[in-house]
This record gives sequence, C-alpha cells and structure tokens, in this order.
Amino acid sequence: MLKMVTFFQGFPGQQSVPGTLNFAVSPQKPRSTSEAESETSMSEASSEDLMPSPEAPDGEEESAKKKEKKSKGLANMFSVFTKGKKKKKDQPRLSDLEVQPKPRPELDGPLPTVEELKEALEHGRLEVAWQVLALERQLEAAAAAGGMSNEELVWRQSKVEALYVLLCDQVLGVLRRPLEAAPERLSQALAVVSQEELEDRRASGGPLAAALEATRPRRWLQRWRGVVAEVAAERLDAQPATAPEGRSEAESRFLHMGRTMKEDLEVVVERLKPLFPDEFNVVRTYAESYHYHFASHLCALAQFELCERDTYLLLLWVQNLYPNDILNSPKLAQELQGVGLGSLLPPKQIRLLEAMFLSNEVTSVKQLMARALELESQRWTQDVAPQSLDGHCHSELAIDILQAQPRAGCYAMLTHCSLQIISQGQTKAENITSDVGMQIKQLLLVELAALLRSYQRAFDEFLEKSKLLRNYRVNIMANINNCLFFWTSVEQKWQISHDSLNRLLEPLKDLKAHGFDTLLQSLFLDLKPLFKKFTQTRWANPVETLEEIITTVSSSLPEFSELQDCFREELMETVHLHLVKEYIIRLCKRRLVLKTAEQQQQLARHILANADAIQGFCTENGSTATWLHRALPMIAEIIRLQDSSAIKIEVATYATWYPDFSKGHLNAILAIKGNLPSSEVRSIRNILDINTGVQEPPRPLFSLIKVT
Repeated sequence: MLKMVTFFQGFPGQQSVPGTLNFAVSPQKPRSTSEAESETSMSEASSEDLMPSPEAPDGEEESAKKKEKKSKGLANMFSVFTKGKKKKKDQPRLSDLEVQPKPRPELDGPLPTVEELKEALEHGRLEVAWQVLALERQLEAAAAAGGMSNEELVWRQSKVEALYVLLCDQVLGVLRRPLEAAPERLSQALAVVSQEELEDRRASGGPLAAALEATRPRRWLQRWRGVVAEVAAERLDAQPATAPEGRSEAESRFLHMGRTMKEDLEVVVERLKPLFPDEFNVVRTYAESYHYHFASHLCALAQFELCERDTYLLLLWVQNLYPNDILNSPKLAQELQGVGLGSLLPPKQIRLLEAMFLSNEVTSVKQLMARALELESQRWTQDVAPQSLDGHCHSELAIDILQAQPRAGCYAMLTHCSLQIISQGQTKAENITSDVGMQIKQLLLVELAALLRSYQRAFDEFLEKSKLLRNYRVNIMANINNCLFFWTSVEQKWQISHDSLNRLLEPLKDLKAHGFDTLLQSLFLDLKPLFKKFTQTRWANPVETLEEIITTVSSSLPEFSELQDCFREELMETVHLHLVKEYIIRLCKRRLVLKTAEQQQQLARHILANADAIQGFCTENGSTATWLHRALPMIAEIIRLQDSSAIKIEVATYATWYPDFSKGHLNAILAIKGNLPSSEVRSIRNILDINTGVQEPPRPLFSLIKVT
C-alpha cells in the first residue's frame, strides 16, 4: 500500500507544518459590534445602575430592602467561583453539578461597579465572571420583586449584556488559542463555559420578568464549537509551502490538509484532552470540525472536471490515506474509534470518480502499451541489435509493460514511454481499494490479451519481411526470450486460472514456435540431403551418415547460446524431435525390404546404435525430451522380432506410448520385413483397432509423418 509517509515525509523543500495547532498564527477575531456598543453603554454605568434608584417612592422602600437582602446571598456563590481559579486535575462533569441555584449566604461586601468589571475584563481577569453572573442574578431578583420600571430594567439589563459580550470574547479568545494560555487561565475559561452551560439549564426552569429580554440559553459551549470550526478552517486553508516540482496544486493542497489535520489532532489528544472537561468532547469536536472542512473542500473540488492525476489523487485520499493513515494512525485510532467521521465524499460521488479513474487508466494503459510495442517493432525493422543481458539477447518490452521495477539496460527509445505500464496501473488501483484493484485487473487482462495478439502479428510481419537484415536472427532470439518475462510476470502477479492463463498466453506460444521454426529452418534444410543418404545407400553406412548429421547440428548450436536456458533446452528438444522424425521418415519410405531374419536383426542393431547416438547427443546439449527415447528402439524391436505374437505385443505397447502411431505407419515398418506373410501383416495391423482408451497424444510425433 502506498503509505502516508510518501506524502508526509521527505519532499525536497517541503517543511513540516509550522506551529502545529499554533493558534497564535490565526488572525485576531474582529471585535463584534455588540462589544463596541458595550463600551459606550458601560462608560456611563456604575454599580448603582444595577440597584434600586435612591429616588424610589416610600411605598417601594420595603421592596428595595428585600432586594438588598437577597443580594447578600451571592457571597457564597462568589467563594465557589473563586475556588474555580485553581482547577483540579479531575474536571467535574456538568451533570454532576446542581442545576438549581444554591442557597444564598450573606455577602461579605458590595459588588464591583460596572466600570470596575469592564476594566477587569479588558485586562483579561476572567475571575470576575462570577461577579458578572451575580449581577445577572441580582437583576433577575429585582425584576421578580417588582418596584422597578420596565425601562429601567431593560436599561440595566443592557449593561449586564454588555459585560457578557466582553466576557464571551475574552473566554473564547483564550479557548481559540488554548496552548498559549497559562494553565490557570485556561482552567478559568473552561470553568466559565461550564458554569454558563449550567446557568442555561437553570434558566430553562422558569420564565423571566416580562420586561427582561430572554438572553438565555447563551450556548457558550456551542459558540466554542464554532470557534473550533473557525480554527480548523484557518489551519486547513492556510497556504501550503511551495509544492516540489512535478506536484499539482491539488496534490500540494491535499498534502498540506492531511498533514495539518493529522498533526493537529495528535496535539489535541496529547495536550488538550487532559485539560478539558469530558463534556467538551474536545477530541470529537476538533475531529468533526477538521473533517467537515476537509470534506467540504473535496466535495467542491469533485464538482470540477479533474485531470487524470487529480482524479486518482482524490480517490487515493478519500479511500486510502485519510481513513488508514490519518483516522487509523497509531496515535488517533483509539481516540476516534467512536466518533464516526465517515467518508470525505458521499458513496455516489466515490463510485462516479472510481468509474472515471478506471476509464482513464485503461485508456492510458492501452495507449502506452501500443506505443511501447510500436517503438520495439521500429527497432527490429531499423536493424538495431538488441542488448545483451547476462549473455542473452534482451528485450525490454515485457518489462516495460508488466514489471513493477525497471531492469538494467533499458532501451534508449523505450525510456520515453511510461515504464511498468500494467503494473503501475494495477498498483494505483490497489492503492485506492482492493475492490478497485480487482475491477481494473479484469479490464487490464483484456487489454493485455489484445496487446499480445498485436505483438504476435507484428512479429510475424517482421519474420516475413525482414529476412535480409543483419540483426534478423538475434532480434528473433530477443523476442523469444521476451516471452519468458511475460509468462513469469503474469503467472506471479495476476493469479488467474490455468485455462485463462493458457488462453491469454496463446499468442506468445505461437510467437515462440514461429521464432524456433525460423531459426532452425536453415539447419533443417542442411540436414535434409544427409538424411536422404540412408535410403540412397540402402542403409549401408548408417553410422557414418548419422555422425555427419550430428556434426552438422553441433556446428550450429553455439549461435543459440544467446537464448535463455529454458528456451535453448526447448529448441534442442525441437531438434531432437526433428532428428527422430526424419529418421522414422527414412524407415517408412518402403525402399528397403529385408527377407532374412539376420538382415532384419542387423538393421535393428544399426537403428539401436543410431538411437543411442541421437539420444546421447541431444541430452548432452540440453534436450529434456525423454518421451522420444522409445521411438526408435521399439521400431528396431518390431523389425528384429520374428514371432507374430511377440510383434503384436510390441506394436500394442508402442501404440500406448505414441497414440498417433497409425496403421499406415505400421504398414511401412512391416514392409521392411520381407519374410512376413500378408495374413500375419493384417493380423498384426488389426492390433491397432483395439481401443486402448488413450486419447490424443500429449506431443505429436507420427502425426508429423506422412506415409504413402
């Protein structure tokens, strides 16, 4: 699998993402309109603004006293908030805290003025958040007690809300850059959000006075999530470093976004999770925000008409790198296990992109293979000698088309083609998913079969039209050697059934056979008059004639040393078959009739001696055609035997070894035995009518021999 390290490490000029989760580099959030308004309104406010007016009528004196008494109950609440300044290691859960307001103990002193609270908040003193909350509760109590005009309630509520606007900006500013804040300050900010969530729940229990505007729920936890979303967008949208040469803009963007998300989430897990209360779900919140922005970017990109490379890259990230190397990376897998982020693209869009990728890749592979074959065939017709690799004639065609890695000695012209064509296409598809890999495998097999047929046709045309070229024969051997790389690569990489493999490689078998026929054509022409000597001399000097034949063959063999060992052995097997076949043809010419048993036995001895010589020579030079070893000795035995029953047994045995041995061939052999009555000949011949259950011969011998 193409691993994330390919993208995350080692690019020239590509530095790691600066300041991982360094929220300080994020742009400063603009001051809200409400914050600006709060400064104007609070500049005229004091603590008296939130208390009953001194000019209240006598009838309202008792109401004012009640409100003063209720305000004393905030002292205990202040002490609770002050303790929150020193955050314990184990954060309390919101569900563990009481939702209803606590009893109000006596106040130790008056509340700070609005101006004092404003100044404290502007200096970042988050501990005064509890006094702001106290003012809000005091205002609610005053509204519930009555005795204050609606206009005054609304005016005083605006002062509280102005403080809350400033407090919210301060708290979210800390949480926007949590790693820059001192631990105590971060704890204060988190505690404020937690208390605000608690107050939202408390406020939902009863209605406010009609004059007061409904300001809760404030949903500061939700606002914090919005801040996280903004941070994720800022981090992922930051301009990446200049992409190395050869990488597209999309590739550079994906690399930056993937690396940033992975590294930032690792920081969240390692450094923020221990500091945030469980109710914040800090890992989930950051993960969902980064995922959402990443997915939005890819969805927008997928709407455009993408080039082939970017289509592949998009699928690679969506189907492989993102789920495997980011979400399931060692540091994140367990933390994100229950988050359920899902895919970056919807399934329908993924299927469409996969279809586009498969179509693009198959078309590209088809074109590149055709170009590689064209360049190779041009070399043949231009009489360019093939290279030599380990002493063998060598062609790069199969390697360029199939192999995963280039080999030594690439042809200069072929280096202009895309190397490892099919293997590259297969690997790219498998890097997306195994299912896409299976789909492209079937498509590429069809294209490979078409290429091999084209290869065979081009080679046959070369054999026919280029016989006078100087490098004609070495190029033939290079192409025969080429078959080995095709065979081994397909067998090892494609894992297809035996029948399918045979059908796929059938053109190569024909190519090799045509190549052997062409290479051996001149040798076999030289041997033809030598074999004729057997019948011309009536087998008078068979040993001397065979020695001349073997000498002729031996002198031609060094040329074939540039074939791969397996093909040299196969070629020698072809020579072995030719020698045996031509020898049998001479015996079947019906020009030799021996009437005495002694003459027949003498010929049998000559045949046995020649058979041993042929077998020894061919085996010594690499032939593995052991199936030919009985062909001549058993004919010699048929000629030697005089008893009709014994001859029948030998003929029946011979037919089991060579199922294509026919009555015509048997008649020609028995014609040598001039002392055999016609009735016995017919009786012996009828042995071949017995069905031995043997089907077509695995290798032809007598079917290559015509008898008259």
